[in-house]
Amino acid sequence: MKLLEVDGLITELAGGEGWLRAVDNVSFSVAPGETFCLVGESGSGKSVTSLSIMGLLPPGRFRHPGGAIRLYDGEQSVDLLKADSAALTALRGERMAMIFQEPMTSLNPVLTIGDQLDEVLRIHQPGMDINERAERVLMALHEVQIPRPTERVNDFPHRLSGGQRQRVMIAMALICEPALLIADEPTTALDVTVQAEILKLIRELQASRGMGVLFITHDFGVVAQIADRVGVMRRGELVEQGAASAVLRQPQHVYTRSLIAALPEHLERGGRSAAEPELAASEAEAVPLLSIRDLTVHFPIHRGVMRRVVDHVRAVDGVSLDVRPGEVVALVGESGCGKSTLGRALLRLQDVTAGTVTLEGRDITALSRRALQPLRRRMQVVFQDPGSSLNPRLPILGTLLEPMRVHGIGADDSERRQRAEQLLERVEMPADSLWRYPHEFSGGQRQRLAIARALVLEPRFILCDEITSALDVSVQAGILRLLRRLVDDDRLGMLFITHNMGVVEFLSDRMAVMRQGRIVEEGLTKQVLEAPAEEYTRTLLAAVPRMDGALLSS
Repeated sequence: MKLLEVDGLITELAGGEGWLRAVDNVSFSVAPGETFCLVGESGSGKSVTSLSIMGLLPPGRFRHPGGAIRLYDGEQSVDLLKADSAALTALRGERMAMIFQEPMTSLNPVLTIGDQLDEVLRIHQPGMDINERAERVLMALHEVQIPRPTERVNDFPHRLSGGQRQRVMIAMALICEPALLIADEPTTALDVTVQAEILKLIRELQASRGMGVLFITHDFGVVAQIADRVGVMRRGELVEQGAASAVLRQPQHVYTRSLIAALPEHLERGGRSAAEPELAASEAEAVPLLSIRDLTVHFPIHRGVMRRVVDHVRAVDGVSLDVRPGEVVALVGESGCGKSTLGRALLRLQDVTAGTVTLEGRDITALSRRALQPLRRRMQVVFQDPGSSLNPRLPILGTLLEPMRVHGIGADDSERRQRAEQLLERVEMPADSLWRYPHEFSGGQRQRLAIARALVLEPRFILCDEITSALDVSVQAGILRLLRRLVDDDRLGMLFITHNMGVVEFLSDRMAVMRQGRIVEEGLTKQVLEAPAEEYTRTLLAAVPRMDGALLSS
């Protein structure tokens, strides 16, 4: 029995010089109680496919030259491509619903979560009275395991954590008990423990309701954990589909094989600590490039008319950590544990409450801004989103020349331009990139340019804050190989903040696990991953969806 049938779907989007074919002759089906995962890289057409099913593409900016999308109700079906606006409105929420990737852009910030859930019922269940709706809203929040639903029902979205907001989105999608749920990257931005809870919740609700799920993701660990069948998209085409175990164990298409081979856990291990323990031991005795001792960052909590300080948020609470030359230290932990605050503090972008930060033997904790400026070239940072860290008004040449001018690197702009060209070659970007602007590059290319921007001052220490979290697996693999090579060749010290354990395993020599502002475990990466000493670390590792582990248990 079929619930959803996509048959030869073609979707074209309006472009600058005509129509761009985003989905090209795609066919698949979803049965009741089945999870079909659609995987592929950014731009492959996954989200356009889901928006075509839901009828949510922008009016006047798309067309369907061919194909059909049939939603079944028993023996009856309706072609969603031929349904008018009123019919689609009735079907959305009632028969099919969608969860989006970022709940804060989907939830209304000026309405309580209770009001937003109630609105869905008022639209799709007009026969319900106010008391029935209130009871159903509380039941929906209870089903998605929101703590204290009678209290949280009156909260606004900003008062909830990321995982709780995603649970509210699930409650909103399922409150009318649809037959089909479309989930578009619903766990990408979540911590691994929260992701595990959300995936378990979707599976439980699916099992209890016999619901069909179309799950869009680029995470093969998630696919292995939840999928019954999987389809792989590339450039608008569905290049391979079949049972999840068959596709993941024995992929037939070269593109599927390349995606699976690019997973961090399948990359050839870089670095030295895992392969050469004796060298790692000698490096452990080397003088630290960066040394943090008892670092504390507290934020005051003000209350009352006089705004008195009544308490403090202990974002970083007595952290000690070393980074040595030629070493990558991975800092892992859940959102809110203090990782990024620690990173900003050691770069002196955030004032510290107590403790010391020593760079190449010099205490930089209390240095003035003027005294610190010459040392800025010795420590650099690469941020998560290169699109917001690269100046959109400057060509790449200007972005690279500016810091060299400030720090007096190079005799003149001609010499600086030569250095910029050499840097682009090192990060595997063509020389003509110098004359282009950031918006002309892909996400992975912008991240390479951000790395070049950090390297232009010849730093000894680099902080990388979640720089691969938004990248496709193949692009991520290239960035990770590049970073490992730079650390090995230049003997840089690197602190890599991430929540991706596959990245940690491939890239880092040592790892530190952070929880509630403190380092709870630290050691060689291989030792911590294979034999974690702390219960929290074991919980964190157990929550990571891994393709190989899921396949072995299936």
